Formats: sequence, C-alpha cells, structure tokens
Amino acid sequence: MLTVSERLASPQPADDQLHLNYAQRSKVRLRCHSAEGVELGLFLPRGQTALADGDCLRANDGRIFQIVAAPEQLLEVTCASPFELMRAAYHLGNRHVPLQLSEHWLRLAEDSVLAHMLEQLGAQLRTLQAPFHPEAGAYGGGHHHSHGDDSAQFHYAPKLHQFGVRR
Repeated sequence: MLTVSERLASPQPADDQLHLNYAQRSKVRLRCHSAEGVELGLFLPRGQTALADGDCLRANDGRIFQIVAAPEQLLEVTCASPFELMRAAYHLGNRHVPLQLSEHWLRLAEDSVLAHMLEQLGAQLRTLQAPFHPEAGAYGGGHHHSHGDDSAQFHYAPKLHQFGVRR
C-alpha cells in the first residue's frame, strides 16, 4: 500500500485521482483506492480543513493524486423568502449540520429526521446527487470543544475562514 502524508500548497499536474465524498475528504487517516486502482493510506496532519475538489496530495513515491469531490445523496433546501431560508440555516447550524450555502438554497447530506424538521418549518426539499462542498467554519481547523485543561492537545493555531472565497 502506498502512503500519502503530504498535502500540496498549490495544484500540480496529477498522476491519478482520488474520488472521495465529503466524509472521506474530512478524514486524516483513510484507506482508499485511486481512480486507477492504486491502494493508498492517507496519513495527513491533524487540524487541517477537509480536502477540497482539486487539492493535490503527494505519495511517498512522488506520485501526485488530485482530489475529486464524488457525488453523494444530498437534500437541497429552498424557501419562500430569504428570512425563511435564514431560519432553516439557523436550525441546521444549531445542530452542527455541515451545510453548503448559496443565496437561494442550502444543501446538506440526506437525513430523514432533518428533512421532516425542515418541512415543518415550511421549506421545500428536493434530493439530488452532487458533490458536497460545505462551509469550513469560521476557524477552518475542524470542530473542537475544550474539555478542561487538555486544550494543549491542539498544536496548531486557529485559522480564520476566508469569507467570500468560493470554490
């Protein structure tokens, strides 16, 4: 198995691709296969944002693998007014649900319980297959809660999200 531990700062010409859904792109330890069938073990540094469509990784043998956001089953939420859409986003955010945002809709991983809640709020829902690109969050380093005096376990500085930047 080939190991990958380096995330490249800028895109490079790729030797192969890794088609990963959002959950897989969020992991720092992952066993997967490339588009050409190469078995890979990802051992990426902790505390970084999820891999994004187009990101590149270098394997220990020098080969470069480009990330492709794989389509997955999503719910697209629309509402009759911007206020109602904002209200839906509030209730989903209050539940720490990863969301992909636009001016006119929200997208989230398909979930029947959340779909029922959104319908009760008056939202219109449709299911679709699409790559999922949720917001990274205000600090971009993942989801963490401090638990007593063990906050030293996070050895990286928080990184503010680049607001307005879209991929």
